[in-house]
Amino acid sequence: MDMFFQQLVNGLTVGSLYALIALGYTMVYGILKIINFAHGDILMIGTFIGLVLVTKFHLAFVPALLVAMLITAIMGILVERIAYRPVRTADKLIALLSALGVSIFLVNFAQLVWGTATHPFPANIGGDPIILGEVHIGILQIWALGVSLLLMAGLHLFVNHTQMGVAMRATSYNVDYARLMGINVDNIISVTFAIGSGLAAAAGILIGVYYDAVYPVMGYSAGLKAFTAAVLGGIGSIPGAMLGGLLLGVLENEGAAYLSAGYKDAIAFALLIIILLIKPTGLMGRNEQQKV
Repeated sequence: MDMFFQQLVNGLTVGSLYALIALGYTMVYGILKIINFAHGDILMIGTFIGLVLVTKFHLAFVPALLVAMLITAIMGILVERIAYRPVRTADKLIALLSALGVSIFLVNFAQLVWGTATHPFPANIGGDPIILGEVHIGILQIWALGVSLLLMAGLHLFVNHTQMGVAMRATSYNVDYARLMGINVDNIISVTFAIGSGLAAAAGILIGVYYDAVYPVMGYSAGLKAFTAAVLGGIGSIPGAMLGGLLLGVLENEGAAYLSAGYKDAIAFALLIIILLIKPTGLMGRNEQQKV
């Protein structure tokens, strides 16, 4: 039983990071109905920015996290304006190819600037773990889970209790109707990319600290797991992305503990296939009918 609770803690920690990244996928899809496949690589760039702020500019962890989120949010706006806005009304396949192009560019840019090696992330976060019986909760786990939950709660309040959040929800329901109601849809989409990119940077930095590893292709695996979490919870649903991330993290870690660590990725994608077969819209997704 102690192993179950230990893996539950580990799973919630990793799952909260998946959820943060998944929010970027689900917010963009909720408005534009496209998958931002460059999202994982934006996470990677944000992580490297945080690493530079800590190692070169000697910022403390929290200021470095906030500055990296801001810079990455601005980068997300630039990506939207350069790679997505010109093809927004084109076929969805064109937007997909544009996203893949951005992804390849960002990975090669990171390899050019920082090389292909794995870099440690010296966050200087220390302290004795909390021990509850045989369950150990490390300080890094507390930081990762705490920051993730705080950011998710902040996003929930922003989306549901601010004028900009109401405009975002209106745009996600129908872009054309939102424009007719006087909402500046272009600004809403830019804000959506900014928020998603900022959250991805936070998740990437926490992943870099948690695993003490930052490298140019780290966004691939993290992004793929987060995309799985977004689909699992219901792509386009913010609560669904949060639930999907936490559920995926817990099931991965419990499965790895009771079966084998080698089955960790298989468990994640098997779960995705099962959910899509039983409920294609995900756990909290909604059916959408296209009218001609």
